[in-house]
Amino acid sequence: MPDGNIAKPPQGYDWRNKGIRHISAKAKSCDTPETKGMNREVAISGSRNGSSALWAGTNRIEPNSQTGPHHHGPLESVIYVISGTAHMRWGDRLEFITEAKAGDFFLVPPYVPHQEINSSATEVLHCALVRSGTEEVVVNLPDLDIVDEPEWIKQG
Repeated sequence: MPDGNIAKPPQGYDWRNKGIRHISAKAKSCDTPETKGMNREVAISGSRNGSSALWAGTNRIEPNSQTGPHHHGPLESVIYVISGTAHMRWGDRLEFITEAKAGDFFLVPPYVPHQEINSSATEVLHCALVRSGTEEVVVNLPDLDIVDEPEWIKQG
């Protein structure tokens, strides 16, 4: 339990204008760095709506598709699978792979090269994303030497 010594805004803080913000689905934007094979949309960032610590958005990966290898620099990422089944490859050569289904999460540490794969031939993979910084950092790795057969890592 919190001990009550956590810093709070001052008396009379402007909760009306600095409180909860609702960002509608139609307010999301594709104005974010691209990665091959992924439709990434930003909903919350420092520049869009004043977030002081996080970036959040969604992505869609079409059936039988995969993203290009990439990482997010110093940012830690959380990926929540809304619908579909995701295969995630990671490592210097994308030599490891695991799976997450709807309702599951991935935690992606900073600088980890990774690739999202939609394992379905018919269903779109849809995920929610949260990063530990206020702006999107995407470092695409088009020249990565990828192994043919990754090692399956059972998790969960």
